[in-house]
Amino acid sequence: MPAQKRYKTSYPGVYFIKGLVPGTKKQEKIFYIMYRKNGKQIQEKSGRQFLDDMTAARAAQVRVQRMRGGLSNREKREAVKAEKQAEAGKWTINKLFNEYMNGRTPGKSLTTDKGRYDKYLKAPFGETEPKNILALDVDRLRIKLLKKKSPQTVLHVLNLLTWIINFGTKNGLCPGLPFHIKKPTVRNLVTEDLTSEQIKALLTAIDNDIHPQAGPLMKLALFTGMRRGEMFKLKWKDIDFDRGFIKIVDPKGGPDQVIPLNDAARELLKNHPRIEKSPFVFPGQGGNQRVTVSKAVNRIKVRANLPKDFRPLHGLRHLFASMLASSGQVDLYTLQRLLTHKDPRMTQRYAHLRDETLKKASNVAGNLIMAVEGGNNGLKKSN
Repeated sequence: MPAQKRYKTSYPGVYFIKGLVPGTKKQEKIFYIMYRKNGKQIQEKSGRQFLDDMTAARAAQVRVQRMRGGLSNREKREAVKAEKQAEAGKWTINKLFNEYMNGRTPGKSLTTDKGRYDKYLKAPFGETEPKNILALDVDRLRIKLLKKKSPQTVLHVLNLLTWIINFGTKNGLCPGLPFHIKKPTVRNLVTEDLTSEQIKALLTAIDNDIHPQAGPLMKLALFTGMRRGEMFKLKWKDIDFDRGFIKIVDPKGGPDQVIPLNDAARELLKNHPRIEKSPFVFPGQGGNQRVTVSKAVNRIKVRANLPKDFRPLHGLRHLFASMLASSGQVDLYTLQRLLTHKDPRMTQRYAHLRDETLKKASNVAGNLIMAVEGGNNGLKKSN
């Protein structure tokens, strides 16, 4: 394409060419400037007559700015490009969270964490790198949330922030925080329990309910202490009837665990019907993984006349643990393994039940000794 004719102006280093206004047949001047910078000859477009309201005088002013150190258009483009590349290389909380979530198994906990992140963490920290987060910023969030949310909810939110940053640190994506995140104290000592009469009423309500999955789910929770999500994800291949084990896949985001298949659970599962073409023991619609059973289990709870605050599935997990702890036959380490608790402090909530049983056992010994002592006293008196 031949070079376009250049037209000089009365301003040094400023010229223009003629071109059409985009989308029309109307001509306009397109101004260019020429100058030297660091010994290098530079030529750049300064603007169009109509579209940019550019004149020779204004082009001359742009030329003076460039010669005094202002960035050329090319330098500006390069600076913007460099800034974008630098931004792309930054591991913000948003990027870390997305990477953290990509490596996790889909499920309720994933959905819950996504909701907590979007609601509480994205706005204050999403575009920030961990190294730029201040302890004061986290404290402000904690104090703000505690005004409207329970300590348990705030703990979950701050734990999620901790996990995201720890994920980045472990994978070499970012440095860790230079401070410890202060978290609210949660007195989470709920150990839901039922009396013998309530358990009997529950089992009767289960046997009389027509839902094919709700009752067996509740019984399995009572027999094994499995979590709601673990039972929803349970597949037939995870049950080893020969060796007597149940494989718990991804318990609360941790490594897979194995728990014993006790006789009651074995009998329940062997008699539980299998849905054709579904790998799940308790499938939902279309044979896919179940996502809820709340309506049915709550109906059973009401019919059994259980306390209003009793949670139909998680409460039965507590009941399983409480019964074992109070039996005096199961130590807390074994109970921790059965419940697949990663932190022994989670199991410690049942310690008082075991202690009460031990006290009763100790009292038996004391009573025996007192009886012997009483017998001796009687013997002395008869002599």
